[in-house]
Amino acid sequence: MTRNTFVLILLLFVAIIGCESDTVRHNNPFVPNYPFSFQVDMELPMYSALLYPSNAVLITTAGIGANGVIVFNAGGSYRAYEANCPNQYMSNCSRLEIEGIKAVCPCDELEYSLFTGTPFGEGNYTLIPYRVEQYGNVLIISN
Repeated sequence: MTRNTFVLILLLFVAIIGCESDTVRHNNPFVPNYPFSFQVDMELPMYSALLYPSNAVLITTAGIGANGVIVFNAGGSYRAYEANCPNQYMSNCSRLEIEGIKAVCPCDELEYSLFTGTPFGEGNYTLIPYRVEQYGNVLIISN
């Protein structure tokens, strides 16, 4: 085997090992996936906090997400997450609460970053992200 062939095989092997599927974190068995699409007009008073970085709004309108949606201004981009605790079945304590730049699950007190959706601790699942499209001061949140 020539040196070039060996290097090519080694690079291919590293590339295959380096690829990681993200479906484990998003195919969450605890939270049902209900299709929806919702417009957020940030000029309305109820959503105007989203015009400023590091602010979040909890939307609990029926039919939006499984247990609501958290929309977050990450400074230059917007994030939207399912408002149900990702490591809990839907229950009377499973709706996330916003505490600054974190979402906190009242059931197990596990905290999640609204910048990344990852837990600060031993959670098996990240926050479930939703699609966000921005058109001026209007966001379209969907899954």
